[in-house]
Amino acid sequence: MNINGTHYHTIWVKENDPKTIEIIDQRLLPFEFKIVELKTIEDTFIAIKEMLVRGAPLIGVTAAYGMYLGMLSLKNSDDLNRKIKDLGKHLESSRPTAVNLKYAIDLVIDKTKSLNTAQEKIDIAFETANQLKADEIENCRLIGENGFPLIEKISKAKKGETVNILTHCNAGWLACVDYGTATAPIYAAHEKGVKIHVWVDETRPRNQGARLTAFELDQQGIPHTIIADNTGGLLMQKGMVDMVIVGSDRTSSNGDVANKIGTYLKALAAHDNNIPFYVALPLSTIDFEMNDGVNEIPIEQRDQDEVRFIEGWANDQIMKVRLVPENSKAVNYGFDVTPAKYVTALITEKGVCRTNKTEIEKLKQ
Repeated sequence: MNINGTHYHTIWVKENDPKTIEIIDQRLLPFEFKIVELKTIEDTFIAIKEMLVRGAPLIGVTAAYGMYLGMLSLKNSDDLNRKIKDLGKHLESSRPTAVNLKYAIDLVIDKTKSLNTAQEKIDIAFETANQLKADEIENCRLIGENGFPLIEKISKAKKGETVNILTHCNAGWLACVDYGTATAPIYAAHEKGVKIHVWVDETRPRNQGARLTAFELDQQGIPHTIIADNTGGLLMQKGMVDMVIVGSDRTSSNGDVANKIGTYLKALAAHDNNIPFYVALPLSTIDFEMNDGVNEIPIEQRDQDEVRFIEGWANDQIMKVRLVPENSKAVNYGFDVTPAKYVTALITEKGVCRTNKTEIEKLKQ
């Protein structure tokens, strides 16, 4: 995707310095564009935990590079496989909900466990991280390709009039490496000349919709309107939403979908108004070992101050202001789980899939 006309991925190896990984600090967007260097596994841990990077696919790729950075200090005299597992255990504790984190860590551990020397393991870890990045880019491109006909069908039914799409949080390029998940079909439709408009939920408390999704769509020249989180239901009742596309941080094998808090409410509103509700995700976000997402997916609780305060741009700087009475407490659940029965279909790199265990299992073939 582009920023001021220049193409960027969200994570890359620094030119002429393979021991440094560079990322975009997403906490500062859209007000500041800052590139941050990761040189250690602890840098990576902080980047994931403090949300310099966020979004399930990007968290996974970042974790793979973090494992590589952590292995750079290994010596042949170490108990190598145990040390690598310890690195993975530490990194996995940075955030609990997105399954891509564990997927990427386990991938690096599996690829390196049969090798003997520290350097061999480091080389393969680096290669694995690079390949995972390339795979996730291609997965998102294919999600766009597979999701585009769903938008095209509505466009044809509306005789070429604008297709209004509602999305929640940021499941775009910034949440992945390129293209995005929920945004990939939107970008594909825009490139093919289909008229679209996106309703962008602000996504309290961190406002990833208002700050990140809107930033992306603006940079790509896609018509969009930011709305308060509680507006979507009204728009659906008034016939102003044709479809909903969201991303996922973890989807269980029965089709239950964990995504940013507020997604469940949008799914209920869509169901009540007979509006298709799609979830776009790569297979790396499906937890095939989990059978009941509603009851089993861990829900991250974050600092209450994310609810009590809000950030904005004033006097040429990012400023934080308190929104609530000084002594009032808040609770801050990061995610909710939408039961499979409210999801019209999953859009994956393998195709569009109904949300039942039988169909989801076929994706592995």
